[in-house]
Amino acid sequence: MSVDISVIDISVIIPLKNEEESLPELVAWIAKVMEAHRFTYEVWMVDDGSTDSSWEVIQRLAADDDRIRAIRFRRNYGKSAALNEGFRSARGNVVITMDADLQDSPDEIPELYRMIMEDGYDLVSGWKKKRYDNTFTKNLPSKLYNWTTTKMSGVKLHDMNCGLKAYRKKVVKSIEVYGEMHRYIPVIAKWAGFRNIGEKVVEHRARKYGVTKFGLERFINGFLDLASIMFIGKFGKRPMHLFGALGTLFFLAGFGIAFYLAFAKIFFDRYNMTDRPIFYLAILFMIIGSQLFLTGFIGELVARNAPERNTYLIEETI
Repeated sequence: MSVDISVIDISVIIPLKNEEESLPELVAWIAKVMEAHRFTYEVWMVDDGSTDSSWEVIQRLAADDDRIRAIRFRRNYGKSAALNEGFRSARGNVVITMDADLQDSPDEIPELYRMIMEDGYDLVSGWKKKRYDNTFTKNLPSKLYNWTTTKMSGVKLHDMNCGLKAYRKKVVKSIEVYGEMHRYIPVIAKWAGFRNIGEKVVEHRARKYGVTKFGLERFINGFLDLASIMFIGKFGKRPMHLFGALGTLFFLAGFGIAFYLAFAKIFFDRYNMTDRPIFYLAILFMIIGSQLFLTGFIGELVARNAPERNTYLIEETI
């Protein structure tokens, strides 16, 4: 099908790996929903290094419908990389992300679109309130991460990692996703200045084909990426404010202990300073403090010479 689209309402981004069985059904389902609501749309499928015939299936689907677009990675880079490339390519006023395994329902698209365009949200995240995942390996860890992320970031969502999300176009063009940071896109969006973040209860379906592509390592990687996001968001342009403050505190603590020991030695002469273990703690504190301060200084030099040091997201100008 050849379609001339001058204004695109919705871009659907589908990161995938080894989902050859589900793709035709998913594309047909999306088309049915879009046509029923008369949306103009495009679908971007990002093949993240599939080893089955997923790419051949995508080629056939794209040959039949010009609204189907695709990107193929030479190897597996991860979901964040797939989403980032999809965000770069998307042209729709609203961008919808969903998984390719049919566990996300395209029937949710119209309401997600309405919440962005009519309710004024910058980002709407799905909430899989009723799940069909294994309780131990997914449910409990997800609840722990959602609670931790909410407390650390202030973004109050029940299901931060839900693949079904809707974005205003300006959001996806303003953020960068890498590593395992797809789990924390709402946090990245908040730090970029998009604070109108909503949530919608969405249907979660049992996996129909294939197996999950995520292992237990995602828990460790997820925590490390959350720490990175929090640091970059708060101190990315001013690292000295963190490392300099910590370094000063450590150095002053060590110096205070050393001053006390010297005072006691001079006026009371009861012991040798080096005979007390606390003396070595004072030295350690001063060394750590000096190293942290120098780290902040070097970080400040790097930040001030970075090409994006004075790049800011401007909402409007009069």
